Amino acid sequence: MIVKSKSINKDTKKNLYIVSTPIGNLNDISFRAVETLRKSDYVLCEDTRVSRNLLDKYQVKVNLISNHKFNEKKNLFKIIKLIKEGYYISLISDAGTPSISDPGAVLIKECIKNDIEVIPLPGPSAAISAVSISGFSEKFFFYGFFPEKKKILTEDLDALSKIDFSIVFFISPKKINKIIPFIKKNFAGRKILICREMTKFYEEYIRSEVNELELLRNNLKGELTVVISEKTNHKKNLQILSESDKRLINKMINKLSIKEISELVNRNSKISKKTIYNYCLKIKNEK
Repeated sequence: MIVKSKSINKDTKKNLYIVSTPIGNLNDISFRAVETLRKSDYVLCEDTRVSRNLLDKYQVKVNLISNHKFNEKKNLFKIIKLIKEGYYISLISDAGTPSISDPGAVLIKECIKNDIEVIPLPGPSAAISAVSISGFSEKFFFYGFFPEKKKILTEDLDALSKIDFSIVFFISPKKINKIIPFIKKNFAGRKILICREMTKFYEEYIRSEVNELELLRNNLKGELTVVISEKTNHKKNLQILSESDKRLINKMINKLSIKEISELVNRNSKISKKTIYNYCLKIKNEK
């Protein structure tokens, strides 16, 4: 089967541009993003006041269309019509990359249905930024915002606890203390990084063992990005006999049975009995 590739529409006005904006520090916007916004006839945004602050900094004079989670479905027909008529349309969110836990996915799906190319302008991402400094596994699962309903929250966290990757969540500071007990229940034994106000003046990074995580102060501001580490692989780490264990086994090998040695060393070091047993057999065969 031959799959035909599709080239980008040469008429750049008949595309939808997904423009990433800073997650805090307004200096983090790309040159290409500013250029694209200046070319736009209309820019779709969540909060016109927030977006105007960014656009004014870079002297971008453009018409704004409010496009948030409460009206994005209602806007669909109008926006698709504008793109088909040749207007240059860009989509931004208040911070970061549109459609990732932000409005945009509904419009993007509609553009695809209408054979309109969707062009990404990569840029700041709270999830990527948090994972990059976490010190955890680079393999990660992005979940986004915690659900409101306790039943869904419980089911999802139970499923996520079985994933052996880093896991990224978004949460408001008003809800974090309600979520912490759920985190401790489902991710015990892991590490956690809580990022607050990333790239801003009061940015803060809280690192802790999940088991030792305490409730945060109530006056926190700014959306939180939470990264939970991959599982701590105790089983893998504990299958290697230490030099002291080997010396102890060598002293006992002619005095006790292999079964007795295995039980004794296992009781003191948590090394699996199978590992100890195999080492004892190896010593016996070498003699």
